[in-house]
Amino acid sequence: MSNINIALVGAGVIGKRHLRALNSIDKISLAAITDPFPQAAEVAEQQGVPLFSNTSEMLAAVKPDGVIVATPTEHHLDPTLESLEDGAHVLVEKPIMATLEECRQTIEKSHETGRHVLVGHHRRYYDLVNQAREIVQGGGIGQLVSVCGQWNVRKPTDYYTADWRKKWEAGPILTNLIHEMDLLRYVAGDVVSISAETSNAVLGFEKEDAAALIMRFKNNALGTFMLSDQGHSPWSWEQATGENVAMPRSGQNVISFIGTKGALEFPNLKLWKTESGDGNWNTPITATSLGGELEDAYINQLNHFAAVITGSEKPRIDAQDATDTLQATLAVYQAAETGRRVEL
Repeated sequence: MSNINIALVGAGVIGKRHLRALNSIDKISLAAITDPFPQAAEVAEQQGVPLFSNTSEMLAAVKPDGVIVATPTEHHLDPTLESLEDGAHVLVEKPIMATLEECRQTIEKSHETGRHVLVGHHRRYYDLVNQAREIVQGGGIGQLVSVCGQWNVRKPTDYYTADWRKKWEAGPILTNLIHEMDLLRYVAGDVVSISAETSNAVLGFEKEDAAALIMRFKNNALGTFMLSDQGHSPWSWEQATGENVAMPRSGQNVISFIGTKGALEFPNLKLWKTESGDGNWNTPITATSLGGELEDAYINQLNHFAAVITGSEKPRIDAQDATDTLQATLAVYQAAETGRRVEL
């Protein structure tokens, strides 16, 4: 495979995370960085690449094969559309866009230009997530009946020093639940309806402190999920896996997938089944541990992006798929505000 040139738009925290992964892959080279803030100059100098203040200037000078868009969500649209128009494939961070209308524009531009949009829901690149998907969708626990999950942490007080983090757009639904929603969709299947309640009783900010939702999946399984950024517990993806080094690892499972022939605890992949026959409440059920250690999902994701650029693979999550995740996540707000079930 010939060398692939990638440009990075946005050299903040998540942009630097992509750079760490990119620097470990021989077949991918960084061509340029686009970021209007002065701090980006140091990053570009360290990487030995030119720095541009806007995407159009960068595209005119560099002509990359692919572009990683790692700006704040409200600034995803323009660099994505400009890159597609210039002939580059795009890896845009999640959530794909700030609004469903922007998603529509992105999907149309992708189709119009024949260039792919890969979306950075990085959990899809962990082996344990793909094992869970194979078990659940492959009938390893029989017909899926129910899903029960949670993400409950207490963010530190100084997290809310910035006023923007008190607004609804920065609440745990759009910031954190979107990860969980995409994982649930990927493992259990599409969500077709959502009911929800939210509360801001702890901090009293515009953003929610907690959300509870009920989901119906396309396969008619039912699911519940409890979310809070003010509940101090060991039950979150980051604590379960140790993915975020700032959050001490608890190793606790946070989602249960329950079927007619068994159950799967996730993310440690503890598979509960009866030794013979279908099993019922009269038969013993025993557990087998299948889980392993986390690999670097960002390296896996960039290797996949390279394969998408060369045409050897299709995006594991494209613009339409990511839009469906965003739509399901936004439906939680709508369901809570109206008190009615939202059909997707």
